[in-house]
Amino acid sequence: MKTKNLDVIGFWAAFLCLIHCLVFPLLVIIPIGISHNPYIDLAFLLVGTVVVKRVTKNMESKTLKMMFWTAIMLIGISVLMDLLFHFHSPLIYIGAVLLIIAHILNFRKHRHL
Repeated sequence: MKTKNLDVIGFWAAFLCLIHCLVFPLLVIIPIGISHNPYIDLAFLLVGTVVVKRVTKNMESKTLKMMFWTAIMLIGISVLMDLLFHFHSPLIYIGAVLLIIAHILNFRKHRHL
């Protein structure tokens, strides 16, 4: 799969993750019986990790590569904290935004080639 396609998939996965993280707390406030499931966050992390691994495999830009893996690490730390300690860390928001930015920058870089 081409890097452009992976960037589009990664962008949308990170964007959906961010929307999930921002909207879900609002839904929990409404008394309709919804509770937080950290395994959904884990699923987003796994999809993101696979995409980032494939996108950065032959990447020359060390800055972009560092952005991608820093974002995955921040999301991973947050998910791990949630699974182990039931604490939803704000690191997941920072990681998701950083992942979106990295995918946009990488997509733009390849579009101009």
